[in-house]
Amino acid sequence: MKRILKIAIALIAFATPALADPAEGIWQTEVDDGAFAYVTIAPCGAAFCGMISRTFRNGGEEYQSENIGRQIVIDMVAVGDGKYKGHAWRPSNDKIYVGKMSVAGNALVLKGCVAGGLICIGQDWIRVP
Repeated sequence: MKRILKIAIALIAFATPALADPAEGIWQTEVDDGAFAYVTIAPCGAAFCGMISRTFRNGGEEYQSENIGRQIVIDMVAVGDGKYKGHAWRPSNDKIYVGKMSVAGNALVLKGCVAGGLICIGQDWIRVP
């Protein structure tokens, strides 16, 4: 009986898909200053962080930017309903902003804010298949 119970538990454990957070994955940024990037978002402690993993010129030609490996999404903590709060780095001016992020399916909106979050500028990202 114990053996059957162990086998049943093992089958259930392997049959259940892992539940990944909707923000996890590779995302394509909008074009900014003539280039765009792929950002890989993954857990970092209790939050989520995104590193620039690949960079492309506006025409789609891949190139080696000095920003590859830099963190652009910083310590985004889920606050519910697909929304996150943390910080965001903008490579074109090398500034870190209060960040807001929201994810719905294959769309992600990342915003950098000033004035206590009252004034925000954002980008719409899409999930890379």
